[in-house]
Amino acid sequence: MLVAFVLVSFLVPFAVAAVATEVVRRVALRVGLVDKPAARKVHEDVTPLGGGLAIFVAVAVTGSGFWAAAAWLVSAGVPSWAPAGVDELAAGALGRWPELLAIGAAAATLVATGLLDDRFALPWQPRLAVQVLAAAAVAVYGARISVFVDSAWFGVLVTTGWIVTLVNSFNFLDNMNGLSGGLAVIASVTLATVMLCGGGEKHWFVAAGALALAGGVGGFLVHNWRGRIFMGDAGSYFVGLSLGTLTAAATFYSDAFGSRHVIVAPLLILAVPLYDTASVLWIRFREGRSPFRPDKSHFSHRLVEMGMTRTSAVLTIYLAGTVCGLSAVLLYQVPGWTGAGLLIALVACVLGVIAMLETVGVRSARDEAGEEAGPTR
Repeated sequence: MLVAFVLVSFLVPFAVAAVATEVVRRVALRVGLVDKPAARKVHEDVTPLGGGLAIFVAVAVTGSGFWAAAAWLVSAGVPSWAPAGVDELAAGALGRWPELLAIGAAAATLVATGLLDDRFALPWQPRLAVQVLAAAAVAVYGARISVFVDSAWFGVLVTTGWIVTLVNSFNFLDNMNGLSGGLAVIASVTLATVMLCGGGEKHWFVAAGALALAGGVGGFLVHNWRGRIFMGDAGSYFVGLSLGTLTAAATFYSDAFGSRHVIVAPLLILAVPLYDTASVLWIRFREGRSPFRPDKSHFSHRLVEMGMTRTSAVLTIYLAGTVCGLSAVLLYQVPGWTGAGLLIALVACVLGVIAMLETVGVRSARDEAGEEAGPTR
């Protein structure tokens, strides 16, 4: 059952997204939904936007299919050949319809906002307002982070902030082919692994969402890796909202794990996007620039400035994301906060080494460029 569940949850949205992305790409070219080269951008050709719409459609189609299958199983009865426990899974899925409706409405709102921004370049204030409202809707009616504080409003505030942070983190990361999408796949697969293999009871609902997101983004990456289409704000908003919601739903505590330390797993899984956001904001504030003004101070840009190719920079960030993800998987195998502290320190050291190499490498590259240019007046 597990293998079939994983394959269906991943391959269906992968196939739908691969086809839908090509359709969106052709339509985007016709309606002028394109991204043109500019000083703060690394691509050199006019490129279609809207790949995020294809990802959203793929995940929505998969989710609707699972919902229809669950409704059929509950109404018609479970066939004799079906694996044991399918009836309970189907009933559980149908019982979460308010949560799913809230998440679906929030996702559709952010995708629509992202498409409008891709087409008309909206100011940051209304975009941020929509992000906050969508995240709050999810926190009120859907998944919620409690951090063991018995207060509904506290959970809503923490969850809203978490989701908005991830929405903008993946928007920041969407600056090179395959970067934001690739990290989303790594994070989603890691989360699904934790939900299915972390120990104790399997959490099928969250795992299905994570695998569907990984499949949808994977189908899009077939086109994006070659630079044929970008996900745009519609895609980065949807990916950030989805991962924020899924990780919020995964921050539960089970006695099977023996300690509350497993709630830090989302921080490890998403350490690289969070590092990029924190470092970019720090650079912009330090230099007295607006945190909402695009530039080339992102993680990937700094690696390229050190001398890496864009492909090498993206693959390097993939490796960093994978190391952080593996630390989250290992978190469920270590006892208590002592083991969790060691894994958190491991991830911090990995990111710290990268930060030091970036600082020294970028400074050296700039010094060499100055020497080659010669003295100036």
